[in-house]
Amino acid sequence: MEAKETVETSSHQRAHSGQRGSDTPTSLPASTRCMIIFDLQWKIFQLVHDTSMDPSRNKTLLTLALTCKSFTGLALDLLWQDLCGLAPLIKCLPQSLWKDVKGKLEFQRIMTFDDWCIFRKYNHRVHSLNTSVDGVIPINTGIWRTLSCPPFSLPLLPNLMSLIWSEATSETFPYIRLFITQKLTTLSIISEELTFGLSEQSILSSIPMLCPSVSNFSVHSDMKSEDISTALQCWSHLSSVSTGKISEAAILHLSNLPSLQFLKFHLPSLPISTNMRKLLQHPAFHALQELDIECDTLELLDAFLETLSIAPEVLSVTITFQAHTARHLPALISRISNVCAHASLQQVQLTIVDVTVGNDGIIGAAVFRPLYANRNLRKFDFDVDIFAQLDDAGLLQMAKA
Repeated sequence: MEAKETVETSSHQRAHSGQRGSDTPTSLPASTRCMIIFDLQWKIFQLVHDTSMDPSRNKTLLTLALTCKSFTGLALDLLWQDLCGLAPLIKCLPQSLWKDVKGKLEFQRIMTFDDWCIFRKYNHRVHSLNTSVDGVIPINTGIWRTLSCPPFSLPLLPNLMSLIWSEATSETFPYIRLFITQKLTTLSIISEELTFGLSEQSILSSIPMLCPSVSNFSVHSDMKSEDISTALQCWSHLSSVSTGKISEAAILHLSNLPSLQFLKFHLPSLPISTNMRKLLQHPAFHALQELDIECDTLELLDAFLETLSIAPEVLSVTITFQAHTARHLPALISRISNVCAHASLQQVQLTIVDVTVGNDGIIGAAVFRPLYANRNLRKFDFDVDIFAQLDDAGLLQMAKA
């Protein structure tokens, strides 16, 4: 990815300026004339980008970028489109600027205006940044501080649309602001070891204002529910959400979104309030196709599901601290059958960690009978710490359902 541009005008610009196949010299061979057509170039180069695996993909795109001037712009766009860490960008700068010290990049001198000009040849081409991929070369805090003061307006990658951020220390997390763009639609924050103080909370609450178009949001962290909930309530176009514990207000906001198709979250530690249950009586989660819920006990889950009427294709439930599961399981199965539209539900996954000491009883096939009404149910994963006694007649009945 250390190729330098050899021309100022890319094939993108030539295409937009009106280049057509009729302008191609007819003296050239037919194969050459075809490859001058921008749309055909884009299709072929896109196939290289989509079907090849790193590092072979990058080597092929680099070769195309160096083959001829008409290939350079488009090949570089695809070469830099998906970036794993910032090290590849740093390594495109003069080697007198940076060095590798025990597997981490460091700057050896100040970054000059000429260095920034090289950086800007590539930064606008990046659409996706992932700092959590295995093998990403880390950069030290000195580089982060330098990059936070560019001689141009932020963001650092102006066309970024997807950001997976795993710089999880209190020292590096604030630099997420360098990459927040108006074009951002996918945001994932991985910060399991980060303690969220006032500074981190302030940054998180400001993100929705800087990137209002986010539709896919996930967070893997021990953040407090109010920190995540405040941010969630500022987005109105969410289609996919994966998070930890969130507040009732955030749940209500998500339930009213017409675009939400995937939801994974952890229920609050206290049962859903009566007022909240009344609000969930109205049509909720209209477009939801997959729901993944985690909670401490079946009581919390039952309170949430009590007034709901939803139509997901996939339902996953994880209970992490339940006692006497065999006693409460029949009511849960009935609740699931009543809550989910019979025509839509295709998969159910039920995981319960039972903390009861000793044998807590045995269940039979009759416990699962309410699910037989879900005529399109094709898969049922049952991972529960109790004994299930299923005879041939019971299994045959389940199979026929």
